[in-house]
Amino acid sequence: MTTSSLPATTSLLPVTPTTGAANATNAKPATANASSGNSQLNLNNQIAGNFNQFLGLLTTQLQHQDPLSPMDTNQFTQQLVQFASVEQQINMNTNLQTLVTLQQTAQDTQALAFVGQTVTVNGATEALANGKAQWTFNPASPANATFTITNSSGQTVYSATSSVQPGSQPFTWNGVGNNGQQNPAGNYTLNITAAGTNGQSVAVPTTVTGVVDSVDVSKNPPLLSVGGQSYTVSQLVNVTQGSSSLSSLTSTLTSVSDQLSTLTKQLGTLL
Repeated sequence: MTTSSLPATTSLLPVTPTTGAANATNAKPATANASSGNSQLNLNNQIAGNFNQFLGLLTTQLQHQDPLSPMDTNQFTQQLVQFASVEQQINMNTNLQTLVTLQQTAQDTQALAFVGQTVTVNGATEALANGKAQWTFNPASPANATFTITNSSGQTVYSATSSVQPGSQPFTWNGVGNNGQQNPAGNYTLNITAAGTNGQSVAVPTTVTGVVDSVDVSKNPPLLSVGGQSYTVSQLVNVTQGSSSLSSLTSTLTSVSDQLSTLTKQLGTLL
């Protein structure tokens, strides 16, 4: 009786993890606006497809190999290692996506807690309201500084020169331009250029203070709206109100941090 079988020399051609990873790297989104979530889903589907294909090929080979001349042990072991590596990639990508999601959640939670709070941010644009606009500047050393204020169209409406000393100090403008006329309410930008006694340029950073009226969590990182201008949380210098809200924020971020730490340990076991 003749038994139908594949020749002993028939070799399995598995889709190795290297090939899967290369395809994932070269994959391009269908549209320029494809979300990162969809890209990750496509990546997982690619690797999962390779994983299932490998399993099917391996099972078929085991069913049809010649019992009198089985597959070489080393070759079989290598294929099992490839099988395990693809499975690890699936688990790792899933956990990495979870890590990214947790980080985004932490950023959104942190940003939303600042709504209604009075904050000081690194910036140079301030609103002129009721005949007053105020900035804070902090020269690094004694210098002669030129203060230039421009409107939203970029036109210079005020310019003055003064000697300054190091340290944080306010610069207040009443809205009156060099032409002696009152400028309308709106956003104005202060630019300070300064030179020390040796003629070297002196850095003069500026900050503005205002209330966070909204947060755009569709951006990454989220953007805080202060006086009609957008800032990231990293640009915050000081928060002067809402200590109870900040306590709640600290508690929430601690919880998220613990989750990130746990997930990081899980990823470590897969590497």
